[in-house]
Amino acid sequence: MKGTIRRRIAAFAVCALAVWLTIFPVFADPATPKDEEVRAILEKSLSVVEIDKEIARVKEQQQTILAQLDDSKVKLASQEQSIEKKREEAGKVLRAYYTGERDIFLTVLVSSDNLSELLQLLDFFDLIFSNDKLTLNTYMKQYRELKKNISKLDTQSDQLAEVEERLTTQRNRVIALQQDVDSSLSGRSDADKLKLLINEFTDFWQNVGLLEVKRYFSALSKAMKQMPAWVQNNKDMLDIDGFNYALTIPDDKLNAFLREQNVLFNNFSFAFEPEKVIVTGKRDNMEVQLTGHYSLEKDGSILFHVDSLIFNGLELPDTTRTALEKEFDLGFYPSKIVSFLKTKSVTVEDGKLLIKLSISL
Repeated sequence: MKGTIRRRIAAFAVCALAVWLTIFPVFADPATPKDEEVRAILEKSLSVVEIDKEIARVKEQQQTILAQLDDSKVKLASQEQSIEKKREEAGKVLRAYYTGERDIFLTVLVSSDNLSELLQLLDFFDLIFSNDKLTLNTYMKQYRELKKNISKLDTQSDQLAEVEERLTTQRNRVIALQQDVDSSLSGRSDADKLKLLINEFTDFWQNVGLLEVKRYFSALSKAMKQMPAWVQNNKDMLDIDGFNYALTIPDDKLNAFLREQNVLFNNFSFAFEPEKVIVTGKRDNMEVQLTGHYSLEKDGSILFHVDSLIFNGLELPDTTRTALEKEFDLGFYPSKIVSFLKTKSVTVEDGKLLIKLSISL
């Protein structure tokens, strides 16, 4: 009897597990195939998914701009109606001055018989001229505001055109990539298996891989905010020659600093090579590799740009890199080391990052 109950419980547990796996599938780490053609198919499929996200972001931006544009048009129409009355009033004032209608006031002034009458007339004329001035100033203010909103409307229209062009470009990219994938799969005897593999990689990237990549980027962004204080505590990296400064950051020191900031960087490293930075990280059978470069901005900040992003051997599209750059700031701000320092140049050499600074007078 007890054996029968145990068997029933075991059978029930197996069924429950099967149902749970059906509803909540396990995102296993699929092995990246070595076959170059298969890898190319997977990369293109992953790019389709990622560019679809960019299309969704652009659509959202498009809707926001459209709403702003509609709102601006309504306000502009209302302004045009209200300014018409002020335009007529201002025109009457200007015509009065131009045709000499206001000259009669001078005649009245010189013909006044006594001081009391003169003062009353002056108060009256001051009221008239003040009202004229208010009418003209109000009209000019509304006119400038109208021109400002027309300019704003033009800017929003240009933004909308750019967004729509970007949307078209991304849609065309997705169509072309999907056609390539479909063409590569057609005629293959293992097409069904490849489709299954594509789904596995897509699910794994979206539910595990992307979160892992964002963990690295988030940790890096936080660490970069601590770099000015770290440089101040490591003055051996700063060489001073009169009004010129040279900050040299070796990649081994940078890696040591990062590992002090977060244990996530224990399996993570920066490598400086001529004109490029290579960043690699590996954890739990997930491997991330990105290549990038630094740029010097007008405000003296040094921004990091991702040129390539590879996850488990598959390269992700530029839209993913751009989205990550926008979400996470990996820049370095030398002015936070010493406020009067201005960045002159940034160079990546073999094993080190060289930043030249000067005193900002």
